[in-house]
Amino acid sequence: MADTAKPKGRAAKSSGTRKRGRKDTSPGLSNEKPEILLDYYRRMLFLRRFEERTAQAYTQARIGGYCHLNLGEEATIVGLMSALREDDYLFTNYRDHGYAIEKGMDPRRVMAELYGRTDGVAKGWGGSMHMYDTATRMLGGYGIVGGQLPLAAGAALAITYRGGDEVVMCQMGDGTTNIGAWHESLNIAKLWNLPVVFVVINNFTGMGTTVEMSSAEPDLYKRGAAFRIEGERVDGRDVLAVRDTTTRLVERARKEQTPFLLEAWSYRMKGHSVVDPAKYRTDEQKEEARSEQNDPIRLFDRQLTEAGILTDELREEMAASVKAEVAEAADFAENSPHPDVSTLFDYTYATPVPNESTRMPADPVFAE
Repeated sequence: MADTAKPKGRAAKSSGTRKRGRKDTSPGLSNEKPEILLDYYRRMLFLRRFEERTAQAYTQARIGGYCHLNLGEEATIVGLMSALREDDYLFTNYRDHGYAIEKGMDPRRVMAELYGRTDGVAKGWGGSMHMYDTATRMLGGYGIVGGQLPLAAGAALAITYRGGDEVVMCQMGDGTTNIGAWHESLNIAKLWNLPVVFVVINNFTGMGTTVEMSSAEPDLYKRGAAFRIEGERVDGRDVLAVRDTTTRLVERARKEQTPFLLEAWSYRMKGHSVVDPAKYRTDEQKEEARSEQNDPIRLFDRQLTEAGILTDELREEMAASVKAEVAEAADFAENSPHPDVSTLFDYTYATPVPNESTRMPADPVFAE
């Protein structure tokens, strides 16, 4: 096991602070092409502005249901997705907007899905938590904690049956590591030598409970040891460190046909969902999560600026371009039609099922 970005000390309980020192885990910028670095920066910035627009639309009642944002995870998402091939598979939890976009879904269709419109990636029936697109091999978006793990293991098994060389990435939050599906899926993945990389996004708080108060082993990358799965931890605020560490594990899974575990830690800037005021955090913890030293975009901005790669003019140009693209996505969603009520049961089953109920809420229980 390797800890490539170990936080200093153990996190305090919810009444205290969670100080984690930044450690340089990437090789630096000298060996990177400037155009690639700027591309990462723009992609991270786009995810930030997209999620901010999503929060705005939710408060305006344009988006309904549950809605969980990727604010603070931008470097992790871009780094993870940069390590995958187009034909690799991705399964995520309900905090999935950024992953859907980075896996190749059209941001306009992602926003339309959030709005519940027919031009959405799931025709408006999935919503925030259920992004899905077979073309990009992003196979969900799952609202049940841990629900994606058995399915990811099954997809990896299918790859081995076909003799393919694709890899499955299965993303989850820290709270999932205490779910039964976690133990079952990791166990079977190792027993059957499945090419799957399990990625735990550790933002230190599973919904409203700190990792230390819910996990006897809070170093989550070690929790694959019971299944003899090699684990590593990486600083999720560092896009290059995430990319490099993930690439190494993904390619090992591809070549060695065996599972790996990666823990990426970063700060969740807001509450668990859009409507969560995060009262379980102290004011100091909230300030820490949103501080410059823990904001992946501001950190990367400073790195690129100090290296002379990102200029004021280029920054303003990117900001304007991203703002316009996000606005276009919102306009597209706004102008997309609502699903017709008659299509409510069209996608309940993949194939026809005898005696399938299509009773509407106002219909009588028994036909006269």
